[in-house]
Amino acid sequence: MAPMDIAHVQQLQTTVLWAAFALAAAFGFIAQRTHFCTMGAISDIVTMGDWSRMRVWAMAAGVAMIGFHALAWLGWIDAGQTIYTSGRVIWLSALTGGALFGFGMVLASGCGSKTLLRMGAGSLKSLVVFIVMGFAAYASLHGVTAVLRVNTVDTVALHIPAGAALPAWIAYAWGLDLALSGLLLALLLGGALVLWALLGRGFRTGNNLLAGLGLGLLVVAMWWVSGGLGFVAEHPHTLEPTYLATHTGRMESLTFTAPLAHTLDWLIFFSDASKLLTLGVVSVVGVVCGAFLQALLGRNFRLEGFHGTQDTALHLLGAVCMGVGGVTALGCTIGQGLSGLSTLSLTSMIAVGGIMLGALAGLRLQMYILERG
Repeated sequence: MAPMDIAHVQQLQTTVLWAAFALAAAFGFIAQRTHFCTMGAISDIVTMGDWSRMRVWAMAAGVAMIGFHALAWLGWIDAGQTIYTSGRVIWLSALTGGALFGFGMVLASGCGSKTLLRMGAGSLKSLVVFIVMGFAAYASLHGVTAVLRVNTVDTVALHIPAGAALPAWIAYAWGLDLALSGLLLALLLGGALVLWALLGRGFRTGNNLLAGLGLGLLVVAMWWVSGGLGFVAEHPHTLEPTYLATHTGRMESLTFTAPLAHTLDWLIFFSDASKLLTLGVVSVVGVVCGAFLQALLGRNFRLEGFHGTQDTALHLLGAVCMGVGGVTALGCTIGQGLSGLSTLSLTSMIAVGGIMLGALAGLRLQMYILERG
C-alpha cells in the first residue's frame, strides 16, 4: 500500500474523531436510558442484595473481551498496542489508585462516566464534579500529585517481558499463536461472564440486554476506530506507525478520567494551535450529548444542585479522589473496567479489584454518616 499524503491523513483523522463522537454519544444515550452505573451496581448488592446491575456490567465486560480479541484474531487491530498490556505492571498504583477512585465515586454519586451522564440530564453539581475531577486529574498527570505518584506507588512494579495481558502468558507456555490464545481465553472468561449474567433471575429484560450487549459492543467498536480505522502504517511527517487522534500514541477505547483533564485543557487553551482534538476529548463531549438527547426524549431533564454544605463537601472530596485515583490506576470503571478488562490485562484486573474495595469503604462511610444524621 502506498504511503498516505498529509491531506489524506488529516481527512482520516477527522473521520476518526467523528466516529468516536458518534460512538460516545451512543454510549451516553444507552447508559442514560438503561441507568447503567457501576457505583449503583455495587450499592445495590450491599444495600439490597440485588445483583441485576452488576450482571449488566459483567455482560458488557464479557462482550467487550470477546469482541476485542475477535478483532485481534481477525488481524484488524494489534492487541499489544494499548497502555493496559505494558510489560511493566504497576500493581501498587493500580490497587491504591483504584481504591481511591472507588471511594471517591461513592462520595460523588457516581464515576466519571456517570458524572457526564448526569451533566447531560441537567445536574449542576455533576458539572462541578467534572471541573474538580478534571483539575485533580490534570494535577496527577503533570502537577504536584504527579510528582508524588511517580516517586511513590509508581516505583513499585512487576516486570513481565511477555506483558500484562494473560493471553501472552498462555501463548508462551503452550506455544500457541498469540491471537488464537487471546480469542480462546476471551471466549472462556468473557463467555462465562455473559452466561452468568443471562442466567440471573429476571435479568433478560430489554434494558438489561441493551446495556450489556450495546455498551460492550461500543467499547469494541471504539477499539476498532482507534486501532483499525485510525492506524497509519507510515505517517508522512514522522515516517513511523501512528494511531491518529489518540493522546497516548497507542490505540484507545472509552475511558473517562484523563480525558476530563484533556477536555478542560482543550477548552482553556482553545486558541493554541498545538491543542488538537483527541479521541478522549470528543468522547467526553459525545457522552454528554447522548445523555442530553435521551433526557429530552425521556422527559427527565431537570436542573439539580447541591442539597447543602455536607453534600457539597462530599462531592468535592469525591471528585478529587476520582481525579487522583483514576490517573494513578490508569483508568476508571470504564477505562480500566470495560476497556481495560477487554484486553485481559492483569493490571486492569488489579485496578478493578481496588475500585471495588474502595467503593465498599465509601459505602460504609456513607452509611455511617446517614446513621449519625
